[in-house]
Amino acid sequence: MSEQIIVSAAALIAVAIVAFVALRGWQGWLSLKEHELERGGTVHRTPAEPDGGNAMGAARIEISDLKERIRKLEAIASGVDL
Repeated sequence: MSEQIIVSAAALIAVAIVAFVALRGWQGWLSLKEHELERGGTVHRTPAEPDGGNAMGAARIEISDLKERIRKLEAIASGVDL
C-alpha cells in the first residue's frame, strides 16, 4: 500500500511541475504578444504586406495592377503599341 502512495505522490508532483512550466510558458507568450501589440504590430511583417487599412482594398488594387500588366503583355504579343 505504501508503494502505491509513493508512486501516486510522485506522479502528482510530476503533473504539477509540468502544469507549472506550461503556465509559465503561456504567460511568457502572452507577455510577448502584449509587447508586440504595444509596439504597433507583429515583428514578422513582409514588405508586400500593407501597413494598415482594408486587406480587401489592397487585394483589389493588386488584382487591378495584375490585369493592367496582362493587358499590356497581350498588346505586346499582338504587336500593338500602347
